[in-house]
This record gives sequence, C-alpha cells and structure tokens, in this order.
Amino acid sequence: MRKALVYLFDQPAGEVWEDETGFHFRYLPEHLARADAQAVSLTLPLAADMYSSDMILPFFDGLIPEGWLLDIAGTYWKINPRDRVGLLFACCRDCIGAVSIYPLAEENIQ
Repeated sequence: MRKALVYLFDQPAGEVWEDETGFHFRYLPEHLARADAQAVSLTLPLAADMYSSDMILPFFDGLIPEGWLLDIAGTYWKINPRDRVGLLFACCRDCIGAVSIYPLAEENIQ
C-alpha cells in the first residue's frame, strides 16, 4: 500500500492511498470538525465517507505535471509515466494552488 497526506492551505485535510482494491481518498475527522473546513475540490465535497475508484481520482490526476516536468520525473526519479500514483506522490508536494501531497514512509502506514 502507498499512502500520503493531503494538505489544504498547509493544514492536513485528508489522506489518499492506493491498495489492491484501487485508489482512495478520505477527509481527516479533524479537518471535517473545523468550522472553516473546505473541500480540496468541488468534485470531492466534504464528507465522512471514503471516495474510491479503480484508478486515480480525476482531481488528483490533474495535479500531476505534464510535458518537460513529467519527463524529468521519468528520467531522474525513474518513475514510469503510467504510474500515476507514484508521480502524484513524487511530484506534488509543491503544487500550484492550495493542495499539497506528502507521502508517508512505509513504517508510518497503518
């Protein structure tokens, strides 16, 4: 399993992971409890339920770089361009916009 924290405006908002059943996202209970909680995307409204899909959710796929930056990830980090989750976790710590993705080390995954 590969897992990461999703930050919104430098605050933890959710977690995203890939396992043998697919790709998943859910908001953290602490984020949902905040009076000023916001959704990370209009396509992922605030909810306690988990969002799941057979493939990466479109919002997260849209965060992945394209063009020359994608070429750099493939060349220098040896990430297969078809490994969309690997690219998300490697390239999206400093995205344009309010969302950042911080991968968790294997020993921190529960």
